[in-house]
Amino acid sequence: MSEQPNSVFPGFGDTETAKNRSSDTRPIRRPLAWNGGTDVGLLLLRFGIGGTFVAHGMQKVFGLWGGPGIPGFAAYLDTLGFTQTTTLAWVTGITELVAGGFVVLGVVTPLAAAGLLALMINAVLLKYGNGFFVASPAGANAIELDVVLGLAAAAIVFTGPGHIALDNRRPWHRRPGPWGVLALIVGVTAGVLVFVLLRR
Repeated sequence: MSEQPNSVFPGFGDTETAKNRSSDTRPIRRPLAWNGGTDVGLLLLRFGIGGTFVAHGMQKVFGLWGGPGIPGFAAYLDTLGFTQTTTLAWVTGITELVAGGFVVLGVVTPLAAAGLLALMINAVLLKYGNGFFVASPAGANAIELDVVLGLAAAAIVFTGPGHIALDNRRPWHRRPGPWGVLALIVGVTAGVLVFVLLRR
């Protein structure tokens, strides 16, 4: 049997030859792979977000850096219409300290970041309507910082901590997507329930 092409015009009427030629000329793309730059970026994000929450927790729990301490923060929660303010003040301060520290270290990262997201959901719901920008008449009652911190925490929920973390090789590190969705549901539910059930 002849090995000659079926057509005098290369590529026409000879589908097998055309397929081989097209597959040979395709550019070879480098497969997507995790890179060190992503790990460093996630580490910086974790330090920025987790460190901010740790500092806020130190203000609430220990009264450092001009913070209100537990009595002052409980009194502030009372003005916002919350009940059981002392308990809630302790829970908020400890959550900021522990979950913020866990995010920095990369320990149970999706759940820790979801806890921080729950706090920011409450902050945004409480301040909603006061204005967005901090550099406005709303000042500290604006939601700009709370939105940024909340969205950054949500991003960490989904991305995971990266390789430079104590969570490295844990199940939620290897498959951050499904674990992130689960942690997000927990965080959003907790935040909304506190806002709905613990206010007068």
